[in-house]
Amino acid sequence: MPTPAGTATTEATRDGPGANPPPDLYLVADALPQIEPVRAGGPNKPYEVLGQAYTPLLGDPPLLQRGLASWYGRKFHGRGTANGETYNMYAMTAAHRTMPLPSYARVRNLANGREVVVRVNDRGPFHSQRVIDLSYTAALKLGLLGGVGTVEIERITEAAIRTGAWRAPATLAGPAGEPAAPASTTALLLPGAASGLADEPISALDPTDPPDPIADFAKRSTPPQLAPSGSAWPAGSSAPARAARLAAPGFWLQLGAFAQLDGAMNVQLRVAREAAWLAPLLTIFNERNLHRLQAGPYVSRADAVDAGERLRQALSLAPALVERR
Repeated sequence: MPTPAGTATTEATRDGPGANPPPDLYLVADALPQIEPVRAGGPNKPYEVLGQAYTPLLGDPPLLQRGLASWYGRKFHGRGTANGETYNMYAMTAAHRTMPLPSYARVRNLANGREVVVRVNDRGPFHSQRVIDLSYTAALKLGLLGGVGTVEIERITEAAIRTGAWRAPATLAGPAGEPAAPASTTALLLPGAASGLADEPISALDPTDPPDPIADFAKRSTPPQLAPSGSAWPAGSSAPARAARLAAPGFWLQLGAFAQLDGAMNVQLRVAREAAWLAPLLTIFNERNLHRLQAGPYVSRADAVDAGERLRQALSLAPALVERR
């Protein structure tokens, strides 16, 4: 169904990824929130699409919303957004029906716990069941390229930007408003995996212990210079996905547990570069004061074991298999 210029939509039969997407898109840094002027008119005045009237929010409102996310790609790539900018499907942007333009928002995939920060510069999606349209890269990093998925959207206010509070994502709340507890886990060692890998921070391993393949992998080359968690990376550099707080049920491969987030991010970045097929599945979970680098979820134990064997052959790593219930 056609929509006015400068608005986003997702139509599987007419839209999709580009013919030759740039490599390493999963390493594109999240948008860096900053205070930008918001005009009262222009893209923020009331409008109508397909017979439905919309009134954008004014001022600096907080917004927390759950619903379906979709993404839009080559059909709109290079065209104007509602904000008067040029849509780049490979940037970290999004479209929202009523959020002030421009805005910044944290989007969290409730199925796998991954989250990204995007700059909202367009209007859409104009589908009653969907709440946000993501760029191709944002959808890739969230694991949503296969179709729509349920997300939580949190608008980042100017107050949160001024104080830096946006850098510490809030834990999802349960039905009664209580923080959601981490999924219960059971560690199952893959054949040949190092005992204790699922529970020991690499930085705390005794140097007299047997050789640790993950620790050795982390030391093979000089770690990249990491920016503080949640901040932008220097121009020309890439950043791994942000650490997540919740994990979907299923089977996960744990590549290590770290006392410091930078340690987990260093290994995540290196694994992503040397095993690109695994990169979209990598997530860091903060549990029991440790930053756990895991890949998943896999539907079955057999699928996880197969992936673990492939990783062992490709990088000489022996991950632990973790079942999350």
